[in-house]
Amino acid sequence: MGMTENLLSISQWWITCALFVVVLFLAVRSVDWQHLRDDNPLQHSFFGAAVALGFIWQMRAGISPGLAIHIFGMTAITLMLGWALAVLAGLMALVITVITGREPLLMFAANGLVAVMVPALVSHGIMLWERRRNFRNFFAYIFFCGFFGAGIAVAAAGAVMCLMLWTSGVYEFPELIHEYIRYLPLFMLPEGFVNGAFITGLMVFHPDRLTTLDQKRYR
Repeated sequence: MGMTENLLSISQWWITCALFVVVLFLAVRSVDWQHLRDDNPLQHSFFGAAVALGFIWQMRAGISPGLAIHIFGMTAITLMLGWALAVLAGLMALVITVITGREPLLMFAANGLVAVMVPALVSHGIMLWERRRNFRNFFAYIFFCGFFGAGIAVAAAGAVMCLMLWTSGVYEFPELIHEYIRYLPLFMLPEGFVNGAFITGLMVFHPDRLTTLDQKRYR
């Protein structure tokens, strides 16, 4: 996140918008809206996650345009709500950052793709991998889906952002390495810790709030 105007070419902007619309369409179709309407705790988790992310994303660091550093938090939200609701909650949070002036409306699709959709889909994929492996120890869910999943998700988002900025010609690849890519491992550690600690707390005190957790498998 942190894309500003004039960072992408016109063709990139249209491609980004098209990908954004496709993923958003799939997310909306994947949500069980009847279940969401009937489940008050799920509604609280959904809207609470959107507001929490909206405030967390106000805090960021960065010098060069488009290369902002901040906690994403999308892995925890994906494990809580599932990827589809996580995408919608993340986009609602992004609306908050647009309203507060932290992000430009013109780059909503680009920022949504990088900061919301890519981390959510990567986190969902890692969760499916952990489920297919059929681990019987609940620490596998915490570490693979929470800690490591969050680190990999933020690395994937950073890689996509750098690819977009490199192909647009805004930055040369050595510049991206010097100003962003070489710091990615440092970004992955706090992202993994924050998301993993949050998931650990939920798993201990409110496991029912983790819709992706199959509690029977770990008994």
